[in-house]
Amino acid sequence: VGQKIQAIYLWWHKPAVDKELLQSLPNLKVIANSGVGMDHLDLKLIASFGVKMANAPRAVSTSTADAGMALMLASARRLVEVHNISISPSMEYCEADILGVKIAGATLGIIGMGRIGYKIALRAKAFEMNILYHNRTQRKVQEEQAVGATYCKKIDSLLQQADFVMVVVSLTPQTRKLIGKRELELMKPTATLINISRGAVVDQEALVAALQTGVIRAAALDVTYPEPLPRDHPLLKLKNIIITPHLGIKTDKTNYMITEEAVENILAALNGLPLPSEVLPS
Repeated sequence: VGQKIQAIYLWWHKPAVDKELLQSLPNLKVIANSGVGMDHLDLKLIASFGVKMANAPRAVSTSTADAGMALMLASARRLVEVHNISISPSMEYCEADILGVKIAGATLGIIGMGRIGYKIALRAKAFEMNILYHNRTQRKVQEEQAVGATYCKKIDSLLQQADFVMVVVSLTPQTRKLIGKRELELMKPTATLINISRGAVVDQEALVAALQTGVIRAAALDVTYPEPLPRDHPLLKLKNIIITPHLGIKTDKTNYMITEEAVENILAALNGLPLPSEVLPS
């Protein structure tokens, strides 16, 4: 059977691609991933076997951007808290205890202005937000002007100014624990951290401490480390946090589009054509 397999379609990191698997598939030409993040793959190892790799950036960017905005809005208006109040038997509350934070006029700092980050900026502009962004490379002037975004060459400048910090980077050795104790302390005490990238981009122990002591106002996470968190994890006991189970790409249409994009890349590889979404080892 191994001789016949020419392509692998990975769904939710399965099957695990290791040296043993690659050695058992001598005619493998391509691995297509069901999402953007490739941190679960050893790209150099796969490339050393002459196997091409592709992800699905077009399919996932819109739904992930929507998830980021949903988390920001839910945290700002304390939707989880007020939902629980609304369905409680007594529905007793003090209005001062459920005051949210205004989005219009607030400053959003986007860390990682790739395809997803830019779609978040487009959405944030419609919400009348001021937009700052930090990225390895600055976007074109026309692209910045289209969303009214200002480039921050240094991440510190963004952290100090933003009311909401949205993390949208890939997980690499350089971005692991990108947001740690120092970065959280640079943020405003009224600021909210939103992470829709990978859990390991944020130092979770530092985040727990920051949320417990009022270093920042709140956090909203679609990703954690590990996923799911152990049921006794301190993040689960905090009131000023929203956690969702990696919902970024989980919509019916997105799953269909991911499969379409994967098949497109697989067919291109099998026919000796350029892969539309090829990922090269860095």
